[in-house]
Amino acid sequence: MSDSSASPASAHFRAETIATALPYMLRYDDKMIVVKFGGSAMGDPALAKSFAEDITLLTVSGINAVVVHGGGPQIGQMLARLNIKSEFRDGLRVTDKATVEVVEMVLAGSINKDIVSTINAAGGRAVGLCGKDGRMVLAEPLKRTTIDPDSNIEKIVDLGFVGEPVEVRRDVLDVLVHQEIIPVIAPVASGADGETYNINADTFAGAIAGALGATRLLFLTDVDGVLDENGNLIKELSVADARRMMATGVISGGMVPKVQTCIDALERGVEGVVILNGKTTHAVLLEIFTDVGAGTLIKR
Repeated sequence: MSDSSASPASAHFRAETIATALPYMLRYDDKMIVVKFGGSAMGDPALAKSFAEDITLLTVSGINAVVVHGGGPQIGQMLARLNIKSEFRDGLRVTDKATVEVVEMVLAGSINKDIVSTINAAGGRAVGLCGKDGRMVLAEPLKRTTIDPDSNIEKIVDLGFVGEPVEVRRDVLDVLVHQEIIPVIAPVASGADGETYNINADTFAGAIAGALGATRLLFLTDVDGVLDENGNLIKELSVADARRMMATGVISGGMVPKVQTCIDALERGVEGVVILNGKTTHAVLLEIFTDVGAGTLIKR
């Protein structure tokens, strides 16, 4: 049924917009795109709805979309409510037995199902998973070292049940995406020792995207992308450029591990990784279906 309130001019603009997106729809038809959903967008109902609409449209357009999500702030809130103390070392949450139980409850439970429900409400078909399901991801304890300032001796940092992915099986994901079902995955996985491990969501998304040979991995963050020395957004970077900018300090602070994760994902086989601002409405559609883009593309 037509929209009688739409003027001919606005209808023509909508038609032109759809026509402009067509070449990009064809380019990404039947391709894998992994989106890491996190940051402020997760706590904003309007942005979460916009994200769900974007993911649904990708699937309707013939793209195989997979969502990986974080949830650090929500984990912190639940730990505080339960009076469980939490500390960070080298930017990672030290995860003891009590903490990892809360992590799994929040990530694979409430957050995961909220995202699934929002996508389903937007017209998509989403299923909530974690790395444990179908033995999708095998993890091992994350090994970090630090130099003791007093003795100058290298020591191992004990992070408890913080893990890193060492193996990813894609068979379950292949079955789902080829049925136009959107997997929504929480970054929790089992180890060979049977223990549960909390995995950094960016690292987890990179491992999933690499195993799938994804055409694009999108990191939705709270910043527009990588900025140059004058504070301007860089639209595209090579791996060599990114490494040079990290070495010279142009890329610094919290952007360093983010960019390094992008490089790691490219080395795993991802074609291109994009850092973009999840606070921008329909950021995913702007990045995938327009020539303007919405962030910084890093390519091999």
